[in-house]
Amino acid sequence: MTSTSSSSPVEVVVTGLGATTPLGGDVTSTWEALLAGKSGVRRIDDDEHEWVTRHDLPVKIAAPLAVEPSEVIPRVQLRRLDRCEQVALVAAKEAWAHAGAPEVEPERLAVVIGTGIGGAVTLLDQDDLLEGPGLRKVSPLTVPMLMPNGPAAWVGLELGAKGGVHAPVSACASGAEAMAWAMRLLQAGEVDVVVAGGAEACITGITVAGFVQARTLSQRNDDPTRASRPFDTHRDGFVLGEGAGIMVLERAEFAAARGATVHGKLAGFGITSDAHHITGPDPEGTGQARAITRSIEKAGVSAADVTHVNCHATSTVAGDVGETRAVRKALGDHPVLTAPKSALGHLVGAAGAVEGIVTLLSIKEGIVPGTLNLDDLDPGVELDVVAGEPRKLDITAAVNDSFGFGGHNVALTFVR
Repeated sequence: MTSTSSSSPVEVVVTGLGATTPLGGDVTSTWEALLAGKSGVRRIDDDEHEWVTRHDLPVKIAAPLAVEPSEVIPRVQLRRLDRCEQVALVAAKEAWAHAGAPEVEPERLAVVIGTGIGGAVTLLDQDDLLEGPGLRKVSPLTVPMLMPNGPAAWVGLELGAKGGVHAPVSACASGAEAMAWAMRLLQAGEVDVVVAGGAEACITGITVAGFVQARTLSQRNDDPTRASRPFDTHRDGFVLGEGAGIMVLERAEFAAARGATVHGKLAGFGITSDAHHITGPDPEGTGQARAITRSIEKAGVSAADVTHVNCHATSTVAGDVGETRAVRKALGDHPVLTAPKSALGHLVGAAGAVEGIVTLLSIKEGIVPGTLNLDDLDPGVELDVVAGEPRKLDITAAVNDSFGFGGHNVALTFVR
């Protein structure tokens, strides 16, 4: 690996992983399903989502959780949490246990969990109660359940974190930005351990309707598992999903002192903004390329060292090709690409965190999951995208891209 700049004196290592997704209720089941080429996308029926029929919405597919939070969280606690907070807690519990429940002073433990929308389910349900039975039926927990910092706050309470609880809100880049914030806190020496990631659960009538009107959702209702098709010529938008991804990040010296198992390193991050359009990315990918370049420079690696990119690739015409232009500008045409949203759907504020875990596992296991439904590569892509079957690949450094409405660009560089 080539060093291109002075590395930070503080290395940040990953010691714990947790996730709940449309493919599985934990990291292992999600990873195995991803490698097996399974899809988490399915038709949503009237029993679960009666609003699809009530509003005659043209989108009747989504990527709901594979395992309900009620199978992990006690019923009494469950009733006090929005679904977005529930999934954050499920993933955080797994990550904390996976890290061996680090013994850390509460003042040296922080939490950073981002979300794109927050407690949409609570907002809608409680507004229905206000408009129907009236004020006396509205829960006193309404605000704690709908606030976007709720997932971070509840995980902080669960773990007793007193070193700061933060909640970046940057649309679909939120989960990745949380990882970047965590790295900053650790490298600044403010804390020793950070529980970081993203959570989202907003498969609701209003969010689906909003994305429909923005013309960003696939309407391939008769063929759900083939609906999400990043980089394919016949793509027609993304599929809305839900889930959470959490990592336990530590200062390397702290992890070594307690004998923790290290699964990889978060070596760098880059955050930029497009200043171009509220929903559309810069078509030339200029801001996205700067994020990737900043990330690898901070990691102390060269473009040639990066052999794999886990792409944001939402399966939209506006997003996919622009991202590949950014990759070429920042890294060249040698990296091998993949697009997990083809199987997971789009997890919005959780996407960057879950896909960060996928990126880390690709490095650790030496294998890149295939992109589903890539039958006819868009000629504008001009890069090597793993399609269908997973591909074995010796990876020492990989980049995870995450971009969000508002022109938020976040790139994370992971190394062994």
